[in-house]
Amino acid sequence: MATSNSVPETVTRQIGRLAVTTTAEGAEFHRVFDAPRRLVWEAMSKAEHYPHWWGPRSQRMASCELDFRPGGKWRFVTAGADGVEHAFRGEIREVVPFERIVQTFEYEGAPGNVMLDALTLTEEGGKTVMRATSRLESGSPEAVAAMMASGMAEGAAEAYDRLEEYVRTLA
Repeated sequence: MATSNSVPETVTRQIGRLAVTTTAEGAEFHRVFDAPRRLVWEAMSKAEHYPHWWGPRSQRMASCELDFRPGGKWRFVTAGADGVEHAFRGEIREVVPFERIVQTFEYEGAPGNVMLDALTLTEEGGKTVMRATSRLESGSPEAVAAMMASGMAEGAAEAYDRLEEYVRTLA
C-alpha cells in the first residue's frame, strides 16, 4: 500500500471533468473546455487573466508576474483567508501560439523539485481539448508523490473549472 511519501504506481482517476494519470515521474492531465481555443489561449497567455482563474477558489492571487515568451519567467503568489501565502515560479521554454506551452513549474515551499510542463490545446467542434504532461525535471519521485498527495490534482481540477467559467466572460 502506497503512503503519501512513497513512490506511486501508475493510477488514473477522474476529478470532475479532469482526467489525471499519475506516475513516479509526474502526471498527465486531460480536459475538454466548452469554449473555443482562442479564448482559452487568451486566458492562459496574459497576466491580467490569471487572477480570475488560477488556483482553487479558496485562494486569491496576491501577486502575478508573467513574461509570456520563450525564456520569460513567471511567478504567482496566492493567499488564503488565513493569510498564508503559496508561491510558484517557472520559466517559459516554448510557445506555439494557440497550440502549445512548455514551461517549468516549482512550488517555492518545496525548492529544487522542478516539473517540466508541456500543454497542448486543440479545437474540436468549438471546444478546446487540453492535454498536459508534468514530468519531474529535478528532485525526487518521492517529492512527486508528496505533491500529488498534497492535493495538486484537485487544485488543478478546480482551477480548470474556474478557467472555463472565466473564458465565458471573454466571449
